[in-house]
Formats: sequence, structure tokens, C-alpha cells
Amino acid sequence: MSSLRMPQGSTSPLFKTGASILDYEIQEERGYALGRAGQRVEQALAALKAHDGSDEDRAPLLKEAATAVWYYFIQREACGIRNQKPAIDHYGIPREVLMRLGAS
Repeated sequence: MSSLRMPQGSTSPLFKTGASILDYEIQEERGYALGRAGQRVEQALAALKAHDGSDEDRAPLLKEAATAVWYYFIQREACGIRNQKPAIDHYGIPREVLMRLGAS
């Protein structure tokens, strides 16, 4: 005789619980927020790179870039990504921005 086995895992549409649906939506929002934070990093770093004026005018751009990178790193950690080195390499984050975050 064969035995009847219930579907396993949360992939079955018959066994979606409120908790699994909520977990999916939370993960989806984390990913979306990470994407938005990445776009902010790109924009801030582009503005910093494009600036060719005085150091006084550059200071707010440097501050914005450091803030954007900081928020991005926090969002990555919220997604469970602890190693920031790949992000630093991917975006080409300058040392002066990292120094503002306390990194060396």
C-alpha cells in the first residue's frame, strides 16, 4: 500500500499561512528598499564625481554620498548581507566617502 503524503514547504498555494505571506511581503520590501538605496548611492556618487568646483561646494556632496552609502550598508545588513566589500567594489565607493563612515 502506498501512503498519502501531505505537501511540504510553503510553496504549495493550499498551505499559505498569514505568516508566510507576510514574510514574503517583508522580503519583497527589503529587496525593493535595497534597490532604492542603491539608486541613491549611484546618484550621490555621480554628483560627487561630476563636481569640479571648490572644496566648500563639494562638502555637501561628500556628506550626501556618505549618508547614501551608510543607508545602503544598513539596508544590506537588514537583508542579511554582512560583507560590504562587493558593494564597495561594485559602486566604486571612494576612500574619502568610506572614511566618513569610519571605515579605513
